[in-house]
Amino acid sequence: MLKYIAGFFSTGHNRSLTVKKNIFYSLMIKGGSIAISLILIPLTIRFVNETQYGLWLTLSSIIGWFSFFDIGLGNGLKTKLTEAISKGDFKQGKTYVSTTYAALTILSVFLLILFSGMQFFVDWSKILNAPASYAPELGAVAWIVFISFTFQFVLNLIIAVAAANQNTVVGSLINFVGSLITITAVFFLTKFYVTGTLLQLAVPMCLSSILVLCIFSIVLYHKRFRAIAPSIKFVDFSCLKDVAGLGIKFFIIQMGLILYYNIDNMVITQVLGPKEVTPYAIAYKYFGVITMFSAIVMTPLWTAFAEANTKKDYSWIKVTVRKMQLICLALVPVGILMVVVSPYVYKFWVGQQIEIPILLSAILAFYTIWNTFRTIFIYYLNGVGVIKLQVYLVLISGLLNVPLAILLAKLMGTPGVILSTTILCVICGIIEIIQYKKLINQNATGIWMK
Repeated sequence: MLKYIAGFFSTGHNRSLTVKKNIFYSLMIKGGSIAISLILIPLTIRFVNETQYGLWLTLSSIIGWFSFFDIGLGNGLKTKLTEAISKGDFKQGKTYVSTTYAALTILSVFLLILFSGMQFFVDWSKILNAPASYAPELGAVAWIVFISFTFQFVLNLIIAVAAANQNTVVGSLINFVGSLITITAVFFLTKFYVTGTLLQLAVPMCLSSILVLCIFSIVLYHKRFRAIAPSIKFVDFSCLKDVAGLGIKFFIIQMGLILYYNIDNMVITQVLGPKEVTPYAIAYKYFGVITMFSAIVMTPLWTAFAEANTKKDYSWIKVTVRKMQLICLALVPVGILMVVVSPYVYKFWVGQQIEIPILLSAILAFYTIWNTFRTIFIYYLNGVGVIKLQVYLVLISGLLNVPLAILLAKLMGTPGVILSTTILCVICGIIEIIQYKKLINQNATGIWMK
């Protein structure tokens, strides 16, 4: 067994070896992150009540929408920087990094000014369908979350830079350390306060991420990524078109994803009430374990596909895709087992006070596995920069998802919300698989190759 393991990590294409090592180290780290995230949910619900937790999830997800205003520069940088590093052009890579940091800093300041003006006219209690008594606290929490967001908006670029260097472990490590600090802070809060407030919860949740991102950025840019570290001298907005040209397409996709994936909490809050967000979030987190582990395997593929495509190594791409498909097929019995045991897991995990329909679990299992399978082809398309069709798919799906989710929520309750996303996800996935086959077989024409 030891000989096989040693051979697995020492034989094969150099690109494959890099992917394997990223997967292995990410798996070790991500396992800890998953454990922490699962423990954090019941701990947080005990600190605040079920309704407050639902409000926290919805508010933070709404403010998270602003992250899409990076106009896709993060994803554009990841793809263009990978190309520059593959060619050994570190000066151009440094220019891409420096310019993207400068652009996002300007954008974050603009967004902060915009949000500051909006705060005078926004009643968060009405937006979140919460009791009026929550209004002052929700306003203060919104400020904290948004200020935290503006810092993370820029600092998160270190994850894209690391991924472009074929190092996806950094992102997993940042999440792990941030989660560890958060759960430690919340644990101590539960010891000092019998019942907590959203404001007390918001501070450690937000500050931990900023602290970790700052430390990692300073260390990595002074050592491992010194050759491409951001510098004012290398800011060149004329080269922004290279990053933004591809980034604009990613931005449109991200805007569509707000309505496609990120609207669920808002629909549930408005149609069914903020309390119903909590059971949905618990079930989503439970099946999200599949997503988290599969992301460990999938995340290195984006930049690996980009590098392979630059070097026209199509055979490696085909072999890798087939291997990923087999991994996804193995997830089917795992998903079925998770649905069967879900009532017992929920009871052990969060107690009996929160009821989660078995139908919600079944739909989430199918959705999670299908979306994991679909991600293989999305990462290929993103890596090679052929995303125009994806732009149309996401926009149309996003526009359809809102009315469909509202309709199904009224008919079926919480399960109807995820069913809406699942239906559209299946349709988009089929089209994306067809596009991949056309591209890899080099017979794509028209919109299939744009």
